[in-house]
Amino acid sequence: MIERDPMKVLLRNVEEIVTRAELEEALASGTQLRAYAGFEPSGSVHIGHLPIITELKELQRLGFHIIVLLADVHAYLNEKGDFERIRETAEYNRRCFAAAGLSEETEYILGSSFQLDAEYMLDLLQLATVTTEKRARRSMDELSRSKTDRKVSQMLYPLMQAMDIAYLDIDVAVGGIDQRKIHMLARENLPKLGFKAPICIHTPLLIGLDGAKMSSSLDNYISVHESESEVERKIKAAFCPSKVVDGNPVLQIYRYIIFGMVEEVKIEREQEYGGDVIYHSYEHFERDYELGKLHPQDVKQNASRYLNALLTPIRKRLDVSKTF
Repeated sequence: MIERDPMKVLLRNVEEIVTRAELEEALASGTQLRAYAGFEPSGSVHIGHLPIITELKELQRLGFHIIVLLADVHAYLNEKGDFERIRETAEYNRRCFAAAGLSEETEYILGSSFQLDAEYMLDLLQLATVTTEKRARRSMDELSRSKTDRKVSQMLYPLMQAMDIAYLDIDVAVGGIDQRKIHMLARENLPKLGFKAPICIHTPLLIGLDGAKMSSSLDNYISVHESESEVERKIKAAFCPSKVVDGNPVLQIYRYIIFGMVEEVKIEREQEYGGDVIYHSYEHFERDYELGKLHPQDVKQNASRYLNALLTPIRKRLDVSKTF
């Protein structure tokens, strides 16, 4: 049965909501709320983006106005290339998010369309006067391209993200759990400047297919436009140790993507290996895997089947010749 309770829908597959009470109150207000997620246009849109996109789609179904910020200035500050290349990638990102199912009412905003205005910059400078250097640095630790010899530009990044929330009049900020420190900075310091504190929804981060951090340089992810055969190849080669749950990227795909898209998961396998088995919850699936009742090969083959079913309509909506 499809879940109808708004809070239960929004709580599925999220790390946390800050705060749940504030979100419940906002949902009960009867007013149209504004939610956003910001993305650096710096590479392929991949399955690691799907938990955030899914949450935005759920908010959209509840009547939220959704804004996707294509953060070109942020990407520039984080050393992701020149503006021409970044904006080409931003357009690719927009097409991918639309193909992934965000409605036509979704508003896509390029960061540079308002972040260079004088009023924005003055408020940004004012925010800098109430934010400590330590807090700004800590907020950027997980997102920074440079881990050593950091640039001053990277200190501006979290302040700009907080100011974006204010200038876009956002009620609910959605992002991966790596955005938490920046969102907490916004909740603490925006009210000091007369802006409202955002409600924050944090989704999990998927690890790479090799068990390491997902990275474009390692090509350890699956892009939303990759072919069926490529998806199968990558899943077949993915790290998936028998009976091991923690740090298992294939099980993460089941937990945060596959079980979020279907009401039941059917593991198809040969009769000699136990035949097909159906799961209605990830917890039951995980328990059987940990007990050795599911073989990694069967888990991988069915992960490919479900992922391709999810990605096929996205591929069809995209002009593959124009992908990043």
